[in-house]
Amino acid sequence: MSEHVKMQKREGSLLYEQVADFVREKIYSKEWGVNEPIPSEHELMDMLGLSRGTVQKGIRALVDEGLLVQQRGRGTFVTQPLMARPSSNRLLSFAESMNAQGIRYQTRVVHERVEPANEVCAENLGIEVGERYLYLSRVRYVLHRPVMLIESHLNLGACPGLEDADFEHEGLFAAVERTSGQGIGRSEMVYTARTAGRERGRWLECDCHAPVLNLDQLVRLEDGTPFEWGSVWLPANRCVISNETRRA
Repeated sequence: MSEHVKMQKREGSLLYEQVADFVREKIYSKEWGVNEPIPSEHELMDMLGLSRGTVQKGIRALVDEGLLVQQRGRGTFVTQPLMARPSSNRLLSFAESMNAQGIRYQTRVVHERVEPANEVCAENLGIEVGERYLYLSRVRYVLHRPVMLIESHLNLGACPGLEDADFEHEGLFAAVERTSGQGIGRSEMVYTARTAGRERGRWLECDCHAPVLNLDQLVRLEDGTPFEWGSVWLPANRCVISNETRRA
């Protein structure tokens, strides 16, 4: 909570929009977790060097967007998505699904770093706070247009050597099976409608206010060990997700 960021007015961007961008990035990058309180207005004023009215307007924009909820006497919290849609289909990675459909694509790794897990990451991956994990961010392109941004927090304890994989040429699931010695088990997924935000809009080459589909997922190995906790971001005007189910 001691971070200090000096906000300066950008051309074409109001200060309260920059407040919203700052908070949105903390949530999207999973630094501030679901159902957790964000810093108070006074803490945000100190962190960003802005007036209370500007901070309040930025927070209100995210409340209206559905990303935050304000609880009287308790504070402002990151919202929990209200609906999860389970799937009985065979679990495929996006790369495997695209290959199965004959869609040609390219993958670009935009971030790859090993870092210590914070409390939220450690809880989801089932590791100790401070334990090393791999953060991996990739953009997939079809016909030279970005169609998805994939952000993954990966359990190196379950997949030793995973950080040495060439993720522009080897699929994540294949690399995980190779390094863990296990097959992929199951995933837990939540779909949510979002706006892209400044950082993800840049990678997806869309406006920061453009609608995107956000898939939050936790994927486990055959023995139930979580190996991937992350998000997939899909521009609404470029991607659809279809599903076929049969009544028992």
